[in-house]
Amino acid sequence: MSNPRTIAPDGTVRDLGYTETPRYIQIETNLACNARCPFCPYASMHRGPMFMADWIWKKILADTRGLGVTYRPFLINEPLTDKRLAQIVAAIKSDPTAHAEINTNGGILTEERGRGLLDAGIDVVRFSIDGFSRATYEPARPGVDYDQVVVNTNHFIALRDAGGYDCRIEVRMIDMAENKHEQPAFLDYWGQRADVALVVPLYQWPWSGQAAPVLKPCLKVLDEMFFYTDGTAPLCCWDDSARAVVGDVKTQSVLDIWRGPVLAAVRALLDRGRRDLIGLCSRCDAYKDIRFVGFEAPDAAAAAAAAPPAPARV
Repeated sequence: MSNPRTIAPDGTVRDLGYTETPRYIQIETNLACNARCPFCPYASMHRGPMFMADWIWKKILADTRGLGVTYRPFLINEPLTDKRLAQIVAAIKSDPTAHAEINTNGGILTEERGRGLLDAGIDVVRFSIDGFSRATYEPARPGVDYDQVVVNTNHFIALRDAGGYDCRIEVRMIDMAENKHEQPAFLDYWGQRADVALVVPLYQWPWSGQAAPVLKPCLKVLDEMFFYTDGTAPLCCWDDSARAVVGDVKTQSVLDIWRGPVLAAVRALLDRGRRDLIGLCSRCDAYKDIRFVGFEAPDAAAAAAAAPPAPARV
């Protein structure tokens, strides 16, 4: 689950303090992907434009320069499909306080593209490899060749090592019933090659079958910010359909959005566990197993009785 920074080893959260400025910003620079993963809503999205205009991502960087932000130039897309990626990473790293990192399926990571990212100064590359055999992997990542991913990942590690680049490499497997039998071998193999190998939970996207929300706060609102290709800012990276847009960087500064009345109102509702009053969150069960210390969940029946006829939209 995201934002483990705030989750204690015993599965509790004790601090819901919001940061004065965003620590993490995800920028959806394009809307292309070479995979059609069954657990991702990408194939059914109907948003645009296909590419974020250069001036928009440059404005996001300029608005937050010097703030020590970790930028992730991807959202619901495969970052390597954007040929500008090395240029974007280089622009991020022109700010000495900034970090740049991506998650990728690795299927189209050529030597030229890998070297370009390393030369640009990328700090973290996370490879998502959801199997340890072709038979297990390819049903989870249709459109991506397993053997090519393994070659590309190993080659990128070798490039990093040979060039002495300061880039952290992680290899991740999403925990699914179909790959549990391969997880020990996966961790053993990639643990000897990458800096980190780990198995991460599979989360459920909002509005993907949930009948009601979990009436709890949310960790997504604490220090993370997100931007679609059109420059609008959704509340959450799990919002594939713009159900909760909280601002627009084309007409607002990043910090005006972060500190503005829309996000303040949403945070106030989430602090009370009232996801039912926010359109996107009204069908979300993220962090359902987390205990928020000092928080008492509202009575579901009372909350339903007090709620408006339809979830409030932001």
